[in-house]
Amino acid sequence: MRVLFVSRERHRLPLDGPQRRKWDAIGALLDYRVLAAGTGSDPRFRLAPRLPVLDGPLFYLLLPFRIARELRCFRPDAAVVQGVHELTAFLLARTATRARTKAVLDLHGDWRVTTRLYGSPLRRLLNPLNDALAPFAVRRADAIRTVSNETSALVRSLGREPTMQFHAYVDAQSFLDPPLVPLPEQPRALSVAVLERYKAFDTLVAAWRLAAPHVPNATLQLVGDGTLRAEAEKLVAELPEQTEWTTRLAQEEVAAAMDGAWLLALPSRSEGLPRVALEAACRGRAIVGGNRAGIPDVVHDGENGILVDPESPQEVADALVRILSDRALAERLGAAARRTGEQWGVTPQAFAERIAELVRAAQYPEPRDA
Repeated sequence: MRVLFVSRERHRLPLDGPQRRKWDAIGALLDYRVLAAGTGSDPRFRLAPRLPVLDGPLFYLLLPFRIARELRCFRPDAAVVQGVHELTAFLLARTATRARTKAVLDLHGDWRVTTRLYGSPLRRLLNPLNDALAPFAVRRADAIRTVSNETSALVRSLGREPTMQFHAYVDAQSFLDPPLVPLPEQPRALSVAVLERYKAFDTLVAAWRLAAPHVPNATLQLVGDGTLRAEAEKLVAELPEQTEWTTRLAQEEVAAAMDGAWLLALPSRSEGLPRVALEAACRGRAIVGGNRAGIPDVVHDGENGILVDPESPQEVADALVRILSDRALAERLGAAARRTGEQWGVTPQAFAERIAELVRAAQYPEPRDA
């Protein structure tokens, strides 16, 4: 089967080890092309470079034309399209080219977040358009994959039943196979997330200002970039001895950073399924997670982490201090988190098989209930 994968995801070619294993496994079952963003060259990847201005708007404006070209040249049997905005572009291209390619909506999160909690406040002007696109796309998809109970509920709210629900790819080989390492001597918290409001990065910054004086020997390592980068810069300037920041780490470096921490901080306001939390769980690290969306699917309060209100810096700070000042608690939560990671981890081959099954379901759908 020929399958076109469409997303806003940003790739760097050549792919690193975990991503290479994933796409090699998919390539063993499907003849695929990837239409996304990023840099580098590969015959199977069609990547839009980052533009100095209006990168996001121009990506979506040009996306229907890029998809139409692939529909004419590659002639895929199905397209796995990540997000309702990308699927809207696909539906427009499919109509224009009169292609018969099946549309698979790959829903990883709440579409309302993109204009409400991400990027410039000016995006909020697009709320009405954003809210109108979701029903249009969801109801016209030939198959729908969701990654969590939250995303499944969103689909059901529009009168559709998910074709399949299975979680995002978590590279078991990279995070489960290496031997576990004990907690480092010095307490350390790690945040791996884009610096945006939907990740509650503003809350985390305010929480660390509250927590840091109570754990003077602890540090917070920030990994990520985004529109709130000024907040990260300010925090590092205010607490240089207790805060570190880097914009990006490779997958293997993320695993090493988790091994060097006592906990992962992910107080997100919205999350389809927290892949980074699953990765931290695989490395046996406790998780301080927002009690929203898909995070409670993974983080069980008091068992493998602590759930917090992403609108409350004090609550996040209290959870950070509680774990960073109690090694025994961090070890107990981390041991339970490891068991969670073992339950959720998936091999590249198993993930590829689920994707192939999803594509077959789109091509040969069961009749919908009346």
